[in-house]
Order: sequence, then C-alpha cells, then structure tokens
Amino acid sequence: MNIHESAEDYLEAILKIKEQKGNVRSIDIASELGFSKPSVSIAMKRLRENGYITMDDNNMISLTEMGKGVATKIYTREKELTLFLEKLGVSSETAQKDACKMEHDISEETFKKIVDFNQRA
Repeated sequence: MNIHESAEDYLEAILKIKEQKGNVRSIDIASELGFSKPSVSIAMKRLRENGYITMDDNNMISLTEMGKGVATKIYTREKELTLFLEKLGVSSETAQKDACKMEHDISEETFKKIVDFNQRA
C-alpha cells in the first residue's frame, strides 16, 4: 500500500513518542508535530482504518506490525540523513530539520550510498 508523507510523519512520531514515554496519546502527537488535536484525531482514524495503528479502551495508540515497519523505515532514514549532514559540517539542528524533509523523497539507491558513506566516514 502506498502511504502519504503525512501518514509517514504521524507513524514516525508515534514511534518516537513510544520510545520516549512508553505510551502514546493523540495529544502527545499533536504536541510533537505542532498540529491541532482534531487534525490528529482524523489522522489517527485513517491510520486505524488502514491497519497501521490500534487504539485501546484508554485511547492509547500502538503501532501494528505494518505501522511499525513504515515508522522504523522513516525513522532510520532520518537518523542516517541527519548523521550524513552532520558529517558534512551542518549544525545538528539544521541537519535534523533538513533530514526530515529529505527522508520521504530520497531514492533507495541514494539512501544506501549515504549509509555506506556514514559507515566508512
């Protein structure tokens, strides 16, 4: 299934928040991404309907295996791209912001070359 960039951002945010806090609520995602709670609620409904997340009776959000796969891929790309840009001399803050923009559009071939570079440098 083809997933939109915004959905990838939501899934990545869920993964990051889960690692930091142990549990994830819609309000945490809204805070992390700077979106309104109603916008996040709509997105969570779509992600749930498409099988990327589940929500329990307490409205805690969890990634399904499919959702975790997408989130991990995007998060890994962001980390590797950030590292690459930092090795080029870009400040950490700018490198992270730029990596977030690049992570969705970079080709698999280019990404693999960046990973190879990061491992050698």
